[in-house]
Amino acid sequence: MLSIRLSRAVRQIERRRLFVLSSPATHLPSCNVVSDRSVRRLSLDWYLRDSEKKRNMASSGEKKKIALIGSGNWGSAIAKIVGKNVMEFDRYDKEVLMWVYEEMIDGKKLTEIINEKHENVKYLPGTVLPNNIIACPDLVVTTKTADVLIIVLPHQFIPKVCGQMKSHIKPGAIAISLIKGLDASTGGIQLVSHQIETLLNVEVSVLMGANLAEDVAQDQFCEATVGTLNAASGQLYCEIFNRPSFQISVVNDIASVELCGALKNIVALAAGISDGLGYGASTKAAILRIGLVEMHKFASSYYHGVELSTFMESCGVADLIATCYGGRNRRVAEAFVKTGKSIDVLEAEMLNGQKLQGPHTAHELSTILKKEGKESEYPLFTAVHKICFEGVPPQDLLKLLAKL
Repeated sequence: MLSIRLSRAVRQIERRRLFVLSSPATHLPSCNVVSDRSVRRLSLDWYLRDSEKKRNMASSGEKKKIALIGSGNWGSAIAKIVGKNVMEFDRYDKEVLMWVYEEMIDGKKLTEIINEKHENVKYLPGTVLPNNIIACPDLVVTTKTADVLIIVLPHQFIPKVCGQMKSHIKPGAIAISLIKGLDASTGGIQLVSHQIETLLNVEVSVLMGANLAEDVAQDQFCEATVGTLNAASGQLYCEIFNRPSFQISVVNDIASVELCGALKNIVALAAGISDGLGYGASTKAAILRIGLVEMHKFASSYYHGVELSTFMESCGVADLIATCYGGRNRRVAEAFVKTGKSIDVLEAEMLNGQKLQGPHTAHELSTILKKEGKESEYPLFTAVHKICFEGVPPQDLLKLLAKL
């Protein structure tokens, strides 16, 4: 039955690729906007109106200012794209501030190193950032003049950071979250985009996809999916993010896009456990299939308007595959099995200050499933939590998948 639904979803994607918007910058490829008919009409009308609006903005000197909130390896990789793209459009200020949590590296401030060497030597060494990316240690200074906030932080830091930003947001500013996680602090599962929207009182879209930071930084071909309910914002994000090597599609199914980005990290932990135990490609393929089914089931059970076709976009099955073969959650889970060390210890040893999202998401999800008596409906999610947090031996992974 699922295979029939998946084939229908693939056909639905092709039907829903409604139009292609050509970028004003000649080097930029087209951006696919995948949406329903009402949003299609809004997008086309907006695009026709906006061509005149862009000319008026350029002539009046009014320019949108972009800011990055976060500077880890993913934040730095996306900064490389944004820094290049704003140089190609008259409607954007050429300077992009990037908030950096200040650290000392060999006796020197990280922000000073980034601004002098144009390289984040701690989190993305070897990648040259555009000269117009300016590292700033002051969150308020970074935030207060921005029209577009690109938020890319570990999701557990959102309440504190947004709390500091809240009273300094520019009127009319919008935000896009690149954060792959969920929030369960309110006693239920909340999307991080909803959390940010509530804390900052701004429109929030999301960007997710099969794009490992190192691959993006090296200009390897990647794709990403933007989820937004605002067609004008969708076009803006195409301009900010779309590159020949970083292809953007836009959908209006925000919940599915964001949930895919969060839940695939739990599946990646299971894939890493499988690798650590020495299982082969067939077992890993089974884990990915079970994981994809549970991802869609959870999304459909807890959120309205979830489209199976969104799971066929880059944010869905593609990101699942990439993460289960090349992501940090997979690597740490494999080491967890082979070394016997805890997840926390391995995170500190292997990730150079970066944070894992998978274990945190697995724990938050498990809290909800236990509360509602639904653990047996999600055998893979439940197995990962038991192994990572409840002392169940990794060797029991396949037994747990078979029994539950």
